[in-house]
Amino acid sequence: MTDSVKLVSLAVAAPEHVIFQQQALEASARLFADRFEDFRHLARVFDNAGIQKRHAARPLAWFDEPHGWQDRMEAYAEVAGRLFVEAASSALHQAGLGAGDVDCVVTVSSTGFTTPSLDAQMARRMGFRADIERVPVFGLGCAAGVSGFAIASRLARSRPGAVVLFVSIELCTLAFRLDELTRPNIIATALFGDGAAACVLRSGDGGLAEVESTGEHLFPDTLDIMGWKIDDGGFGIVLAQALPPFAEQELGPAVTAILARNGLAPDDIDRFICHPGGTKVLAAMESALSLTPGALDHERGVLADYGNMSSPTILFVLERAIRAGLPERAAMIAMGPGFSASCVTLRRIS
Repeated sequence: MTDSVKLVSLAVAAPEHVIFQQQALEASARLFADRFEDFRHLARVFDNAGIQKRHAARPLAWFDEPHGWQDRMEAYAEVAGRLFVEAASSALHQAGLGAGDVDCVVTVSSTGFTTPSLDAQMARRMGFRADIERVPVFGLGCAAGVSGFAIASRLARSRPGAVVLFVSIELCTLAFRLDELTRPNIIATALFGDGAAACVLRSGDGGLAEVESTGEHLFPDTLDIMGWKIDDGGFGIVLAQALPPFAEQELGPAVTAILARNGLAPDDIDRFICHPGGTKVLAAMESALSLTPGALDHERGVLADYGNMSSPTILFVLERAIRAGLPERAAMIAMGPGFSASCVTLRRIS
């Protein structure tokens, strides 16, 4: 079908600074152990997170000092802009296109902001046309890699032949808080990294995969599971201990309902491609989706190499799944603030 939306290309990028997990543990112990009684107990999360290394917008020494909004957002604008250009340019090159061919750009990020938005900040550097349609999206968190992809695919479907560029950028490490002596802050310090990804979507022939269906589920009365609290110091992580058991209990029915609205059932999915929020969340997702323990191998590989980068992480997993060879039908699944679940199904192009 020439009118179906295709994923034409996919590229990933990460900042230059690398923090190994042992370095993160040692730095955190130096900064928190004498001030936070529970740190030694919580420090086990660094060993159990399944993470070997992460990329960061700033070198490790930057995190030794307190930073306010200005420092954080200046770093965000600089590094996110650079990653936007790197990931977007690579995706367009893979697609055999230039920035001047892009009709619409959808940009998701929940770890920083600029006004004008990143797409406008980088428009001249990229070479976008003056009539480009820009759709910046904030606040979808970890789910945005899937929900933003869905938004971009629907825009591509509504404008046959239009080139839609989807860019996901998160600089989670810039939210690191020296002043937050809390369990969620220590866990976030052990889990989160920085990265970006970009896709080209277009209706027509060819491509890596066909976008078959999209859907979301918003769970009622769950605002306290995940998100940001915002104060004078910056973003502060909201992360409930109940997340893994909640995912194990609630994700399966939500995904089943999303698929059913699109005439599908879980048994129709040959490979679930999941956002690796952490090892406990991955185990909960395998249980919820009736998968063999350890089945989410690409997810664990990305988690080990990059940590949880929030929204672009699922696209890093998709990139590995594509390299390994997509099955007939795959479903991307991510959960995020709201609390919500997002799903996109993809069909292999023969």
